[in-house]
Amino acid sequence: MKGAHQSKKSGASESSVDPKAEGASGSSNNESNPISNPRVIALLNQKGGVGKTTSTANVGAAFALAGLRTLVVDLDPQSNLSLHFGHEPAPDQPTVRDLFMNPDIAASELIRQARANLWFIPSDTELALVEGELALQANMQHILAERLAPVMPSFDVVLLDCPPSLGVLTVNALTIADEVVVPTQAQYLALRGLEKLLETVLLVQRALNARLKVAGVLLCMHESQSSHGKAVVEEMDNYFAKFRGSGLPWEDAVVLRPAVRRNIKLAEAPSFGQTIFDYAPTCAGAADYRALAEALRQRWKPVESRADFATSVGIAAS
Repeated sequence: MKGAHQSKKSGASESSVDPKAEGASGSSNNESNPISNPRVIALLNQKGGVGKTTSTANVGAAFALAGLRTLVVDLDPQSNLSLHFGHEPAPDQPTVRDLFMNPDIAASELIRQARANLWFIPSDTELALVEGELALQANMQHILAERLAPVMPSFDVVLLDCPPSLGVLTVNALTIADEVVVPTQAQYLALRGLEKLLETVLLVQRALNARLKVAGVLLCMHESQSSHGKAVVEEMDNYFAKFRGSGLPWEDAVVLRPAVRRNIKLAEAPSFGQTIFDYAPTCAGAADYRALAEALRQRWKPVESRADFATSVGIAAS
């Protein structure tokens, strides 16, 4: 098997960038779908191995291809997101851990360009040690919001690849997010786990982020012919339908369509340091993620001003 990052052309830039200074390739499609502030989406599931990071990378790439300036932040200590972009941080290179622990490093210094219109902040395994250290800090839930505030106006969309847990890092992501997308598989236990995740979202929404909503469930590695899968999807549809008009963060949540079909190309792409649109742009996985990104865009509503939000949580607006 050929090594990762085979194509330097598709790999990430090794220098930090300023999206405004660099200029995006293609214009942002704000005229057809106005975005007054960057849309911040947390992709979250406390269970690992469900396609969360693959979805974060490829939904982000789909947004970028649609002309939206997109920032992806890797908050998962497994740091697999960077592999989709052909990037492995050097031992002395700052990562998202510095965003939380080193106030002398600005967020703009951590941003790497992956593709046209697509930037990311890499993670590393030492991020796993941050949870305990953050628990000792005042205002620990708002650190991510405060540190990202200066760069937020440079982007149309910000995607947060959350760790497979419901700890401090995840709470930081939910505190800054507009909406939550839950990548999962159509399995019975996934539905039970969804209920626990929604409880966490509700706690954060009530205490820290009144804007927070749940967009829905993103089905990964889906086998549409499976009778078990069909039954679980129907149960998920019925579950969300019960909450219409409830005032809860998931009152408008849905099972997002299309489901991402099981596709070996999606598993192969990261080993070459590529998104699915680099590796196999005509495969089923590429078609599904492109359609999902558009489905998410069509659901967007105007969000609260970032300046208003910064005031509401007591941080300085950029």
